[in-house]
Amino acid sequence: MMGRTCSGLKPSHLAVNGSSYTLPIDAALRGAPAPLLVVPHCDCIMPPVSAARSAHSPIREALHSGYGVFGSIGLFSCVVNLLMLTGPFFMLQVYDRVLSSRSVPTLVVLLGLAAMLYAFQGALDFVRSRILARFGERFDRRLRKLIFDVVAFQSLNGRREGDGQQPIRDFDQIRQFLGSQGPVAVFDLPWMPIYLAVLFLLHVWLGLVALGGAILLCIFTLLTEVKTRNPTRAASQKSSARNAVAETCRRNVEALAAMGMLPALRERWVAAHGAFLGEQQRAVDAAGGIGAAAKVFRFFLQSLMLAVGAYLVILQEVSPGVMIASSILSSRALAPIELAIANWRGFVGARQSYRRLIEVAEESRDASPEVVLPRPSQRLDVDNLAVVPPGTNRPTLSGVSFSVGAGDAVGVIGASGSGKSTLARGLVGVWTSNRGGVRLDGATLDQWDRHDFGRYVGYLPQDIELFPGTVAENIARFRPDATSQEILAATRRAGVHEMIVRLPAGYETRIGDGGQALSAGQRQRVALARALYGDPFLIVLDEPNSNLDAEGEAALTHAIRGAREAGSVVIVIAHRPSALAAVDKVLVLAEGRQQAFGPKDEVLGRVLKHPTAVAS
Repeated sequence: MMGRTCSGLKPSHLAVNGSSYTLPIDAALRGAPAPLLVVPHCDCIMPPVSAARSAHSPIREALHSGYGVFGSIGLFSCVVNLLMLTGPFFMLQVYDRVLSSRSVPTLVVLLGLAAMLYAFQGALDFVRSRILARFGERFDRRLRKLIFDVVAFQSLNGRREGDGQQPIRDFDQIRQFLGSQGPVAVFDLPWMPIYLAVLFLLHVWLGLVALGGAILLCIFTLLTEVKTRNPTRAASQKSSARNAVAETCRRNVEALAAMGMLPALRERWVAAHGAFLGEQQRAVDAAGGIGAAAKVFRFFLQSLMLAVGAYLVILQEVSPGVMIASSILSSRALAPIELAIANWRGFVGARQSYRRLIEVAEESRDASPEVVLPRPSQRLDVDNLAVVPPGTNRPTLSGVSFSVGAGDAVGVIGASGSGKSTLARGLVGVWTSNRGGVRLDGATLDQWDRHDFGRYVGYLPQDIELFPGTVAENIARFRPDATSQEILAATRRAGVHEMIVRLPAGYETRIGDGGQALSAGQRQRVALARALYGDPFLIVLDEPNSNLDAEGEAALTHAIRGAREAGSVVIVIAHRPSALAAVDKVLVLAEGRQQAFGPKDEVLGRVLKHPTAVAS
């Protein structure tokens, strides 16, 4: 996710341990050939991401956790496929024994035995399906936190595509595949050679006809893979693009409606939706057409088996019972291939989802430091910091160096585009650096666990987001262990307590989607209380007074002074001079580089006296 540089703070800890196994489902997801013959570590159609990267991925570990489950499924499949021989042998006995002897008691006994075996087969088949569905749920429970982390942090490395929900859709795709008939086909396929061997035992011609049919159906399966792979991948990409347009419109509907932009955006969404449907239809047409051809061929093959059997009966080389039994056996031998073709879109989709998840999960992995550092309390040091925005390789901020101690407050000023917000993101570790670093009490940011470090940081971004929930929950950062005293302390330090109690339900007022709508100034003041929650040591405020009135600015100044008195380091990104009332130092940025740093009065005096020289 974020490189391990001096200031590269990795956002999530995904420790991975355990052994590696080769399992049928894992092989199918990684791209085992067609899954006609599930060969361990054979990736002829689509190789795995890489042995080094995916061997210990949490996705594979979650699949490997089902080793015992897959073993049970294999055992159930063994018994089920043995019981599948009930029909052919029943017909063989009826034609060769009952009809020749005209024995009704024998017929009754055979029918009762067949009914009992069919009932047992149905029960085992039901249990097998339930086990697969339960494993899908367990797979979900094991990885749902990881998927949330991937979705939450993928923007930090510039990988976000479309509406950012692709990992969730990939996760759903794999879980649905695990509970579908696709895995059943994987476990039934190894029995195809056994059925073919039985046909060869009945007569070599019957075995050859069935073998030829199996080869042709395998070709149909490979054609399905070739024809559906690219359309399925393209449909996924088009779906993300379509959803991104819809999400953008939803989040900005007021501005779009006010400026009459909705019709234009609607046309853009319709075009994106049409592109998605086109690719999806290509995949459906390819899979459906080949599947229909395979189904028709299998029907013809069954009739062909009857015809060959009848010819052999005429030649008196086999009995009528063998003729009927061979037709049923051939149908059963080739059924898993037809099932695989019918579910091939699910195979392809799950495999592509599996690969994408492994890639994004690998970038979200982090090794939690073994030594837990104490809460920082002394100083902040920035040494020749260069920050690179996600998705790029060129720093937009470089050469920034300064040091401040507990109780200091730094005002960061500069023209738009000078790198002020980039500095804020670099200081709190959400954007990585390719040179230099940030240290708290001498330790680089990556020496703290991401979530522990978050308790020591208060951050008010320029674009304020409050989340669906109560005002109290937003201020407490949704921590389940938050106390009323901690919440009240934060709101009083931010000077927002009186404003909150005037809301319809006070601290229990629900805000966000479907809740109370707060004004821009109210949101900014609640977000300031959230930044101050828990007495953080490093507080970074990006234009904290952009939406405040005089009362709000006075409360902001009081909050900054209070944080300084409590021993915090405060960084204030400012456009309006009033935000600098409580700072004691000023940092000047221009075109992504540091121009000046020092005591507020000294630096501001130089800026006012020689503004051009400072900005150059």
